[in-house]
Amino acid sequence: MQQSTESILCVGEALIDIVDRNGKKSEHVGGSPMNVATVLATLGHPTSLASWWGNDRRGHEIERVAATAGLQIVPGSDRAERTSVANATVDETGHATYEFDLLWEVPKLPEPRDITHLHVGSIGATLEPGGTDVLKAVKRMVIQGTVSYDPNLRPAIMRRPSSVKARVEEIVAHSDVVKVSDEDLEWLYPNTPIEEIMRNWIAKGPGLVIVTRGPWGAYAKLGADRDMLVIDALDVELADTVGAGDSFMGGLISGLIDAELLGSVAAKGNLRSARWHDVQPALHRAVISSGLTVSQEGAYASTRQEIENVIIAQPNLK
Repeated sequence: MQQSTESILCVGEALIDIVDRNGKKSEHVGGSPMNVATVLATLGHPTSLASWWGNDRRGHEIERVAATAGLQIVPGSDRAERTSVANATVDETGHATYEFDLLWEVPKLPEPRDITHLHVGSIGATLEPGGTDVLKAVKRMVIQGTVSYDPNLRPAIMRRPSSVKARVEEIVAHSDVVKVSDEDLEWLYPNTPIEEIMRNWIAKGPGLVIVTRGPWGAYAKLGADRDMLVIDALDVELADTVGAGDSFMGGLISGLIDAELLGSVAAKGNLRSARWHDVQPALHRAVISSGLTVSQEGAYASTRQEIENVIIAQPNLK
């Protein structure tokens, strides 16, 4: 049951994805933290976004999508010189690669006492000058509520692992939940087994670490359980992978908040002692949310009813 005092803040980039499919271009609102925030708001969680875009046509489209989802915007998020753009090229398998034109600063954030959960990640956590402010927000929040993090690394911007590894590991150490892709880990820690990285990250502090593996599902590790869980992906017809990891993250946060494993100091303790049966419904919601996204073009946010319809149609998923 959701608490009436629940308030989620997502901090990071909101931008326009210019998607090229076989030479045909289209524009969609994107940015990993924006996508996560939209998923959470669509699932009914009171959610705000602190970001950095321009007072221009593309910025107004971001605001329109936010309003449609019921997502609140932190004042000052529209003060950039222009709205950032990600040029995404989708290959014949539906996989997207990106090139970026970015501006990033952090507007004045709400006080930690006014929110219950903070989500950060992607370019906004490492790109300066805003990246340092994101880290400060994480450190302030860690004693007031809970924090989730998705590194969502972009080698085209970050250039080399050594330029971001220390920042990534510092935020991991202050987070309660971390979701990362296998591609991110392969770039950040070449030739290191995923299981070893997951053990190392859990030892730094998080209660739950998940590694998504595209069509091969995901690995999950709890701080309170020595075993690693293998999570199957939802079997759907693939349109593209844009926003898939963000929908997984949004569905996961949603499920963990509903299970009282995120969203308060007490929930932080609950997560540190949780077992697999405690987090299974949240993992289930994450998988379905991600599967529904990849079945659509662009970063699609599913509703609770759509997720419930999948559960009704495929009860063996439980």
